Amino acid sequence: MRILLVEDDAALCLGISRAFEREGWRVDMLHDGQQALAAGLEAPYDAAVLDLGLPRRDGMEVLRHWRARGASLPVLLLTARDELGDRVQGLDAGADDYLTKPFDLPELVARLRALKRRADGRLHETLSVGLLRLDLTHRELTCRGERVHLSPRELALTQLLMQRAGRVVPKDSIVQALSSWEADFSENSVEVYVHRLRKRFGELGVVIKTVRGFGYVMEAAGAEGEAGAGSAA
Repeated sequence: MRILLVEDDAALCLGISRAFEREGWRVDMLHDGQQALAAGLEAPYDAAVLDLGLPRRDGMEVLRHWRARGASLPVLLLTARDELGDRVQGLDAGADDYLTKPFDLPELVARLRALKRRADGRLHETLSVGLLRLDLTHRELTCRGERVHLSPRELALTQLLMQRAGRVVPKDSIVQALSSWEADFSENSVEVYVHRLRKRFGELGVVIKTVRGFGYVMEAAGAEGEAGAGSAA
C-alpha cells in the first residue's frame, strides 16, 4: 500500500512513517499544504493521512481541493481539534475517517487498513479464534455475540495474535507493532498485556501460550497440543 502522509510536525511525521513502513507500506512525506495540493492528484496513492493544521494551506482546504478535482483516494484526517463541529466539517468536506491527537499508532494503522478494505469492497472482514470474533472493519471484539471491551493496545495485540492463530508471534514483532511515536513499548509491557489478555480470554475459551525465547501463540482452548503449554509471561 502506498500512503501520502502530510504532517508538519517532523518528529510525529517520522514516527508515523516508521510505523507504516513496518507494515510494509510505502510512505511519501510532505510537510505543508501547498505541496499536498498537487501531490494528492498526481500520484496513485491508496490512502492519505492529512493533518488539518498545516502551514501555507490548511488541511481542510487541501481536502476540498482534492475532492473538487475528482480525487477519490481514502483520506484520514489528523487534528488536535476535538470539537464536534470540526469533525463534522471534515467529514462533510470528503474525509473518510478522523483521528484526534494524541493517538496510538496501532489505532491509526488499523484505521488505514479499514479504509483500504472499504475501498476494495471488503466490508466485513472477520477474524475468529474459538468463540472470539474480531470485526476488523468496526474494530469490535465479541464472544457469543457479546462485546468484549478492550483498550486500544489490548485490541491491537489481540488482532496480532488472532491473525497468526496457531503460530508463534515473536515478541520483538509485538514490541515494534505496539510502539507509539511518543513512547516505546517494551518487552516488559508486552508481558503485562499478555497477562491481562490471558486472564480475560481464559474464561472465553481461548488460550495464549508462551514459547520461551520466541513469543506467543493464541489458539482455542482444547486445541491439539494444549497440554504442556508454555508458562505465563
